[in-house]
Amino acid sequence: MSAGAAPAARAGAAPEALAPEELAELRGTVAGALRAVWERPQTAGEPDAGDARLAAAWQVAVRQGWTELGAAGALDALLAVTAELGRLACPLPLADAHLAAELFAEHDDVVAAIGEGAVRPVVVPAVSGTVRFVDGAGAATHLLLLPEGAGEAVLAPVTGVRPTPGTPVPAWADVDWTADGAVRAPVDAAAAERAQVLLRLALATRAFGAAARAAELALEHASLRHQFGRPIASFQAVSHRCVDGAIDLAAFDALRTEATRLALAGDAGWLLATELAVAHAVEAAPRVQFGAHHTLAATGYFEEHEAPWLFRRVHADVTRVALFVPAAGEPADLLLETGARLPTPYLGEAAEAARAEVRAFLAKSVPPGLTGEDPALVELLADARYLAPGLPVEHGGRGAGAAEQVAIGEELTYAGLAPEARVAAGMLGPTIDRLGTPAQRAQLLPLISRGRMPFYLGYSEPETGSDLAHLRTTAVRDGDDWVVTGQKMWGTGAHLAEWTWLAARTDPAAQAHAGITVFCFPTGLPGWSLQQHRSLAGGVSCTTFFDEVRVPDSARIGETNQGWRVLTEALAHERIVIASGTAALLRLFEDLVDALRADPDRAGPRGSAARATLTSLAVRLQAARALVATSARDALGDGGSVATAPMAKIVGSELEEEFGEAVLRLLGPAAALADGPNAGSPETFETALRYSIMSVVAGGTNDIQRNLVARALGLPR
Repeated sequence: MSAGAAPAARAGAAPEALAPEELAELRGTVAGALRAVWERPQTAGEPDAGDARLAAAWQVAVRQGWTELGAAGALDALLAVTAELGRLACPLPLADAHLAAELFAEHDDVVAAIGEGAVRPVVVPAVSGTVRFVDGAGAATHLLLLPEGAGEAVLAPVTGVRPTPGTPVPAWADVDWTADGAVRAPVDAAAAERAQVLLRLALATRAFGAAARAAELALEHASLRHQFGRPIASFQAVSHRCVDGAIDLAAFDALRTEATRLALAGDAGWLLATELAVAHAVEAAPRVQFGAHHTLAATGYFEEHEAPWLFRRVHADVTRVALFVPAAGEPADLLLETGARLPTPYLGEAAEAARAEVRAFLAKSVPPGLTGEDPALVELLADARYLAPGLPVEHGGRGAGAAEQVAIGEELTYAGLAPEARVAAGMLGPTIDRLGTPAQRAQLLPLISRGRMPFYLGYSEPETGSDLAHLRTTAVRDGDDWVVTGQKMWGTGAHLAEWTWLAARTDPAAQAHAGITVFCFPTGLPGWSLQQHRSLAGGVSCTTFFDEVRVPDSARIGETNQGWRVLTEALAHERIVIASGTAALLRLFEDLVDALRADPDRAGPRGSAARATLTSLAVRLQAARALVATSARDALGDGGSVATAPMAKIVGSELEEEFGEAVLRLLGPAAALADGPNAGSPETFETALRYSIMSVVAGGTNDIQRNLVARALGLPR
């Protein structure tokens, strides 16, 4: 097997992945089966009984068949069990047993003994003499000494265990071993690296399992604990801290799921995907744990509470990750030295087929030199039904689902061939198709599907930016018309728009979300005027004024006073369009990697600050892309959490700001120039930096997005 190859089942075939509901059931079984023997390692003030309880946990694992997961190559099942072990703060080394069964697959007696619990191995780096920092040694029978590269794996009996008290509980130990009776197996460089990477992933998964449980306890506490007459979760500082923890957890879950999928499929991208998940865990799991402790405050500081044991587990596991260093290095090393690219998160069979199709179309049918706003490109995309893929076929679309639309949008955006007309097609088109009248569909959908409906959003107002529920622009019924009076701000492209998509209050007595109606009508009607404002990024947005503008009732979208339904429908579709933004950031990131490859002095050697920065950017970008993939399944009510879309927006947009700053540090002053290192790309580094602020603010500021996530987590207002 070549270097970087993914693990497979013992028989050589890739094992079949378990369905999400099967993994959830397995995790529930783990919690139920272990609760009787392992809740917390000890009670405060009592001697450390962790090793005895760990030995009992081994017996439970044998009875449940968890020690046979390695022989089956069931990586997804193993990680599901491992995550639950983290929630219990239990260092049962099932991943070690998994790797031992894989490395000694030719020794049937060893594999059988592992499955029966007669051999209970702990993986350690290959050293001569005493091995330090061994976790769970008190219940182990053998050490599995793993070479750094090609060599021998040695399964050696344990002869002495000396606990070393400290943060971990059960305590780490110094362990002696003997070569007498040891079993040896040849290991090539690829197998050694694979074992190291999988062990790192297991440790990261267990750490995040512990952090997830701590965050869960903090959420519960924040909702129940009252201070100053209110639940503490109603204070934004507390709720946003909980939200940031939830985002880190969701990002790791998405990264780990993608790495596991690639590993089970035997995809060469599994190594980079796995190391991205591990790098995220090492930085974020302690951050989540500390955040949970800050919310729990004194309640979670004493060892009668679960939180201290979870704290111990998080820090023990993320620290031990560094003991197993793969030859390929950190993600930056893989990107700079091997030509690797960030793997594309999987959106499903139909979406990936659409992705392949649009890539072939762009390569074959789009002449060189066309830009995203070229009318010829708009016509090409409209003819191929890529401009409005979410619309039904009879209205010029493809009838594509949310995931397919995201895949198509990502490819167009990455290529720099995504015209502004896609916004109307992706946001207004499906909304009008679902909630508009037959006459509106007949009039507007052909325009939208052909890219001939330039519009601007009439949402934000001077006193109501993200707070649309309290907008003040009014529309008063007068016969067959509505008379619109008010002011809208930050209407991007309003100076070129031919249509207004306007939200107005039609019932002044109604509270908050009620009493709002949405209209779609041409610009330039009597009483409509605008004032242009040039943004930091160079674009134009406008303040538009409505001085008793008469709008026919035929322009009303949906029922009177039911505009909030229209707004939320449009927002769900807008998120599909926004999701494509990570593809633009991916293109910029690849430009950065190419620039560093071309200038090794700036990239520096392994372990340099520049490479650490590149790894951090890669991790956060991949987290955003993975959350987008998750939100694509959730965006239109297809299941999952409504929180994933705002989570993806928060991670991606805040990364844009960090990315712009990092490029200046990595590439120097040239990156601040229009003809800088990636001149000629669809978007230059300096343009992206100037636009990054708007990414955080647009579509509802990230403070508002965090509030949306908080509501989805069940936190009080």
